[in-house]
Amino acid sequence: MSLKEYYDTVLVEKKDGIAWVTFNRPEKRNAMNPQLHFDMEHVLMALETDSDIEVIVMTGAGESWSAGMDLKEYFRDTDDDPTARFRASSADHHWGWQLISNSRKCTIAMVNGYCFGGAWIPLCACDFVITAEEATFGLSEVNWGIIPGGLVSKVIRDALSYRDALFYAMTGRTFDGKKAVAVGLANIAVPLSDLRNETEKLAAELMEKSPAVLAYTKQAVRAVATMDHETAYEYLGAKIEALQFNDELSTRERGLKEFLDEKKYRPGVSAVDRKTD
Repeated sequence: MSLKEYYDTVLVEKKDGIAWVTFNRPEKRNAMNPQLHFDMEHVLMALETDSDIEVIVMTGAGESWSAGMDLKEYFRDTDDDPTARFRASSADHHWGWQLISNSRKCTIAMVNGYCFGGAWIPLCACDFVITAEEATFGLSEVNWGIIPGGLVSKVIRDALSYRDALFYAMTGRTFDGKKAVAVGLANIAVPLSDLRNETEKLAAELMEKSPAVLAYTKQAVRAVATMDHETAYEYLGAKIEALQFNDELSTRERGLKEFLDEKKYRPGVSAVDRKTD
């Protein structure tokens, strides 16, 4: 599968190993309608097998990352059309959670503005969140008579403490980018003017490392969250062995040689050079 030249609701720019994926419904604060779900599903499937891309960055056009689900097009317009609802909800779950959380690429949510409701699902599925300090996060479902559905209640419980998850879900209060870092939802908060530069810095840092090692690391950290200690011990042992077989750059072997034999590598400071001998 390859990228299309044009998508109705998404913009894609590929540059220097990074795919910049932009939700492009600024007039609707990038609310996610069925077409956006279909577009994002196609985009992420294409990028997953694009050998030129190592990092996927998701952001929003205009003043929002995403306002969540489009209440009219996703909900009301499909209330009496089970086929349309099934197609939209399946695409939503596929790209918004499964494709992102299982991606072998590094994924970054670059939050430039409003992030509400259903948008928390792809937000929490991403490996990293870099947010503008001016961004606004919120769970408004309680204010109009529903619970945080889909996977929202699950992902906020995983990302936040029990007390914070209850507080924001039950009050509907909003918070900014600095608070998002404080409660563990985001990694870094910077002024909006510095957002892209900070994201590029993180992407560049990640691309210094072996893609296979990064992929196996994220898979391991996600998987052990639901395991007991003995199961995790066995799983991680097998994962380490599998990684040595699949890392085409032989990072471990080169790192040991440079650290132990050549005395020129400091693993606590930087990554092993990706250039092969």
